[in-house]
Amino acid sequence: MNIVFHLTSAPPQIAETDAVFQEVEWLRGRFGGQTINLFPLKHPTRLYPPCLYGIHAASRLRKLDAEADLHHVFHFRLDPFPILWTLKRPVVYTVVAGLQGQRRPRPSALASVRHVVVSNERDRQVLESWGISEHTLIRPGIDVGRFHPAPPDSGSGFRLLAGSAPWVRAQFRQKGIDALLEVVRRTQDLRLVLLWRGLLYDELMRRIERSGVADRVEVLNERVDVDAVLARVHAAVVLAETPKLVKAYPHSLLESLAAGKPVLVSEAIPMADYVRATGCGEVAAEVTPEALAPAIKRLRDAYPQRRECALNSGRCDFARERMLDSYGEVYRAL
Repeated sequence: MNIVFHLTSAPPQIAETDAVFQEVEWLRGRFGGQTINLFPLKHPTRLYPPCLYGIHAASRLRKLDAEADLHHVFHFRLDPFPILWTLKRPVVYTVVAGLQGQRRPRPSALASVRHVVVSNERDRQVLESWGISEHTLIRPGIDVGRFHPAPPDSGSGFRLLAGSAPWVRAQFRQKGIDALLEVVRRTQDLRLVLLWRGLLYDELMRRIERSGVADRVEVLNERVDVDAVLARVHAAVVLAETPKLVKAYPHSLLESLAAGKPVLVSEAIPMADYVRATGCGEVAAEVTPEALAPAIKRLRDAYPQRRECALNSGRCDFARERMLDSYGEVYRAL
């Protein structure tokens, strides 16, 4: 099968740290095809308008289209990129983050999209309300074999691992980094491990220093063995004020579950519904210290039960092979 996979974001500063890029490589390895990036810049920015995505690669895209069986676009929401209108082969469109709060696209703008893939029930219901019937719900998958359930190693305090680092300064607030630092400042036996991705590192270190928590915050600003890091923490956390900021199912949380560690997630992230239904962690109503502190306390108080639920759910619900098989069914149908 010759599939053209379309990425829509800048490549990661640290190799193999972006979940979407990983998923595309897994799909390409299973089904074959080539990759093209519709985003023309080397660094992320909000200033480049989506209506221009792919224009820089129009001639190459025409050539790929002539040879392709179909196209597969990955984007954080359902944006009708004009460049897609020029394609003659069917287009599958995966919504990576969430649709809540997005204005309904004009049906004519999505004429080139044959099938939409979402990862959660919230987004599926949005598509239904928009009258988009050609859709499938596919949860993301990870290589669960890379992760090994183990109790946290001995050490002082309760240790949280936070992924999904900001790529613009406003996201220190929007992704809860500022709130987490404040909760650490208020809670003497709370420790925080931050997985960073190269961007805004100096800004992060200034904020840690200003908060007075440098002795309780560890920053990993390099490619690391995530399984080894998970072995020494109690839980993982991803926060966002709106669903468009992070993946609906952040990979760092799926990896945590695969390692038998419960998770903490904010209500705006669609994965919150899964966490609540399975009991594999806790949900914070808002991205504020006042909402985070009690959510962390609930997680600590019920830790044995939450860890048991994580062990029972993560490794089977988010296996990579299940995700690949589901996409295979979509491809064959088109």
